[in-house]
Parts: sequence; structure tokens; C-alpha cells
Amino acid sequence: MIWWNQIRHLASTIGILDVVDIIIVAIVIYQIYRMIKNTRALALATGIFVLLIATLVSRWLNLHVIYWLLQKTITVLLVALPIVFQPELRRALEKLGRVPLIAGSDNLRNEEMKKVIRELVTAAEILSRDRTGALMVLEQKIGLSDYIETGIEIDGKVSEEILINIFIPNTPLHDGAVIIRGDRIMAAGCLLPLTEDDRLSKELGTRHRAGIGMSEQSDAIVLIVSEETGKISISYAGTLTRVGNSRELAYKLEQFLLLPQEKVVQRFKNFFNSKGGGNREG
Repeated sequence: MIWWNQIRHLASTIGILDVVDIIIVAIVIYQIYRMIKNTRALALATGIFVLLIATLVSRWLNLHVIYWLLQKTITVLLVALPIVFQPELRRALEKLGRVPLIAGSDNLRNEEMKKVIRELVTAAEILSRDRTGALMVLEQKIGLSDYIETGIEIDGKVSEEILINIFIPNTPLHDGAVIIRGDRIMAAGCLLPLTEDDRLSKELGTRHRAGIGMSEQSDAIVLIVSEETGKISISYAGTLTRVGNSRELAYKLEQFLLLPQEKVVQRFKNFFNSKGGGNREG
């Protein structure tokens, strides 16, 4: 068969370097997709892909006028894209700058992080006692600038007083999430994506669903205080688990935030397994 012989001939021309080249390109494309996923840039990339396909089809069918128009359109788009989508490009470069190779220089010293943990635990304990709902997102390696921009900029040091005041009922910011980067509260009143997991308990409200959704789409740690029960929960990697008391909360946060990153996932898996296999209770 002719087509089989052509495939064999093509395969015989591919060397090891060609395979490595293809793998590298595939990894780069996948990483770009991860960066633009769930952003406006994904819709843009889809539109450009459709235009490219239409251009190839019009050339194949000898539709000269349509082919010429599509060529000119793509040329204009390539010039205009860096201008129109400057914010998206900036965020993409920011995420690229947060890869492990160069992100280590931004890590806080353990003593500073321990202070942040103490402030978070104290705030969570008071909010829990008063049954005040709260949603606190701790940014990790994956940047959350897209979500920070949906809220009100704070850019202040983490403290229990600020956190408690943000979540006071009937204030402008109490319904949204607080996003924390390092030892600073970047923004409050932020909008988070809701999980679409239909296995969740119907008792879980919007706050818990937003916390789980955030942890599904990033490596962030999310602290949730239930407004109805006052119970404190942690969401990580799409899993929600309840924390028994402030001492346990402090211990788990220290395990996560003070350990080398490669040990974190295993420790948290052990944590969730010890709580009944990573249940999704509120």
C-alpha cells in the first residue's frame, strides 16, 4: 500500500534529535495552554487558530479573494495583539517568572512566615468563635494576579486586625476572598471560580465551593470559615477537609508553608488521608 510505504519512509527519516525537538515543542505548547487556560487569552488563541485553519482551507480550495483577506487580517492581528492584550502578556510573563528556577529568591524567611501563620490562625479562631464567614487564599507558586485584579487592592502586611475587619458582616468586602502573597494581603473582595464537582454535599455554600474551585485551578491553600457553623476548613488540590482546632490549623500551615515544596504534597496527602480520605465536608 502506497500510504503505508510513505509512512515507513517518513519514520525512517526521524532521528533522536527530531523526537527530542517534538517533545520540547509539545511541552512548550502545553505550558502556554496552562498559562492562558481560564483567561480571555484562551478565547483569543482559539479565534486565531480558527483563522489559520480557514486560511489553509481557502488556499487549498483556490478561493483567492478570501485567502487574501484572511492573510491581511492575520497580519493586522499579529501587529495589534501585543497592544490590545498587554495585560494578559504581562500576567503570562509574571507567571513564567514564578517557576521554581527563579522563584526561590522570593521566599520569605521561616521566621517571617511563622508570624504570618500566627496572624492567620488567630484571625481564623476569632472569626470561627463569632461565626463570621471568611475566605482566605494563600498564593503559592502559581500566580493569582487574575483573581487579585477582581478585588480591591490592599497591599498591606498580614495581621489579624485587618483580616477580622475585612470579614465583618455587611461591610463592602466581607463577601469576597482575601488573597495573600507572602506576608502581604494583596486584595480583598476578590471573586473566585466555583467548583463544578457535583459530588459535593448540598450543605456546602458558595464560600466553600469557591474555596474548592480556587484550589482546583491553582496550587493555593484556601482557609474557609463557615458562617453557619463557625467550623474552619482547608482546601488544597480540590479537596476540602475540616480542621479540629487552632493548634491543628497552625501545625498544618507550618507543615505546608515552612517545608521544601517537594515534601509538601506528600505531607498534605497524609493529612487529608488521616481525615478520612480527603472528604469534602464543610
